[in-house]
Amino acid sequence: MLSPSALESSVLDVLDRQIMHALVVDARISFAKLGGVLGVSEQTVARRYRSLRQRGIMHVSGQLNIVPLGHARWILRIRSTPSAALRLGESLARIPELSWVSLLSTGSEVMCVSRARTAERRDALLLKLIPQAPQVVELLAHEVMHAYPLYEEWPRFSGLFTAEQLEALGPRRAVPPAPESDAPIALSAQDEAMLAILARDGRAPYAQLAAATGWSATRVARRMGELLESGVLYFDLDFALERMGYSVRGAVWLRTRPADLATVGAALATHPEVTYVAATTGPTNLTAALVCRDTAHLYRYVTESLGALDGIVGLEVTPALRVFKQAQTFLDTDRIAVVRA
Repeated sequence: MLSPSALESSVLDVLDRQIMHALVVDARISFAKLGGVLGVSEQTVARRYRSLRQRGIMHVSGQLNIVPLGHARWILRIRSTPSAALRLGESLARIPELSWVSLLSTGSEVMCVSRARTAERRDALLLKLIPQAPQVVELLAHEVMHAYPLYEEWPRFSGLFTAEQLEALGPRRAVPPAPESDAPIALSAQDEAMLAILARDGRAPYAQLAAATGWSATRVARRMGELLESGVLYFDLDFALERMGYSVRGAVWLRTRPADLATVGAALATHPEVTYVAATTGPTNLTAALVCRDTAHLYRYVTESLGALDGIVGLEVTPALRVFKQAQTFLDTDRIAVVRA
């Protein structure tokens, strides 16, 4: 449960945070159902949701998981000349296959995640487009071997609900692992049309999706359920963290003893500051995305939470100076401003 101080916000009240948590659990929950759970009207929930979007605090999008399609995610660390790092980050943010584009605290390094859907596009990004850019000095690519499921998705507002309310919301649908023995899942033109709309608005009405695909609304709902069950589709929320009271975000890169990798990764997945943790290839074998209130909070996390874990033999902390793009949205200062088409 979050402490009272962790719930303080100049822009969010309790109802706002409850709505945000409910959307993390079920991004397409009906406003009528959510209003019933929270004891407010459907119109109140809809009005608050629209306000959160219009103020640039939150955005819901449908994301494509490329692993069931037979491809891997890559976390890229790209070092450039210091004078060109800002322009490099802005340019990388415009590439559709790249997400979580951040300028790291070194001032000359950009981190991003590559989700290329074909081997040809992966190779074009990793072997040609990025390394051959004139401002790029070095490219280090970490392949994601395993992502550890978090005990609760950020921003972890479940403490604002009663046990009965949480039961009514139901468990969050976790992204299932891709079956190792099955052939990669193929997507039809209709699937692609639906996914393109959900990428812009994860709560797009079934009628809009039906018009784009040529299917009935019932068939759209059924196919969406199939893609969710297979893990190809999942819903994610982007947040304007600074407006929620979090001034420090970044990553930690860990080296662990091989025998301790799984244990340390699972432990990090329970830490409130961690929003993503994965085992990777490369000179470090574990990386985690962090969100902290301030630098003092980051220091306590490193010395107390990470310091208490056995098996870590080395670490590097890289706060983000600027975040250009999250999972699906661009950032304009501290506000979610533009949704990628």
